[in-house]
Amino acid sequence: MADILYTYKNQVYANITNKCDCSCTFCIRSLKDSVGDAETLWHQKDPTLEEIKTAMDNFDFTGYDELVFCGYGEPTCALDILLTCAKYAKEQYGLNIRLNTNGLCNLYHGRNIVPELAAVIDSVSISLNAPTAEQYDAVTRPQFQNAFPALLEFASLAQAAFAHTQLSIVDVLPADEIAKCQKIADERGIYLKIRKYS
Repeated sequence: MADILYTYKNQVYANITNKCDCSCTFCIRSLKDSVGDAETLWHQKDPTLEEIKTAMDNFDFTGYDELVFCGYGEPTCALDILLTCAKYAKEQYGLNIRLNTNGLCNLYHGRNIVPELAAVIDSVSISLNAPTAEQYDAVTRPQFQNAFPALLEFASLAQAAFAHTQLSIVDVLPADEIAKCQKIADERGIYLKIRKYS
């Protein structure tokens, strides 16, 4: 069975689904089976709510104050489990909750789910990936049309709802594209994190 919880760079991550509505050209899951101390992050079938709760109950959270929902799939594709597990982690272990997301969840679910997320999640990191819709579609290969504007709309809604919201890109982008991404973030008052690609 794939690891449900794993650690990477002194943080704890929850890998709750392999479902994803994108097929990014750079996705790490196309390169290797695991990250951090996980043996594998590939689920044969997605874990149940009880399996995730059991994994939390068996994990020693001493020294950790945050749980990050981020695995080999898009966490919001398993929305009900995400919401229930985030609430459980907060109530049982006093953890701050962060969601790493592609930001397409409102498009995926056909409604604004930000209020539901904000009820149990403290911070959100949204993968921006590119500065234009054309470049975004080419690198992210989303299942939906109009994914890029939907991502930007989600980012603005998130900025108003969460204690902390950030957009993120990887440092392999050319300098001019990084500058354009920075402008997108600045126009919305959102912090831009530039991640090192590993």
